[in-house]
Amino acid sequence: MTNRKESTPRQLSCRRCGSAFTCSLSGECWCGAEPYRLPMPAHDGGDCLCPDCLRALARQQTDAAAT
Repeated sequence: MTNRKESTPRQLSCRRCGSAFTCSLSGECWCGAEPYRLPMPAHDGGDCLCPDCLRALARQQTDAAAT
């Protein structure tokens, strides 16, 4: 039996910009389709980022690694 709480997407606010978005801990989530992977922030108690902020952070890290 599937735990209903786990299958319901979470309604979150981006920890960087404050915009609302959903995050699914089980099943398909929008971030699973992204071509890059960033570690979850464990040091500051933060949570997921919205699609725009996650993509911007990935670009920043890619640019920093290239220099």
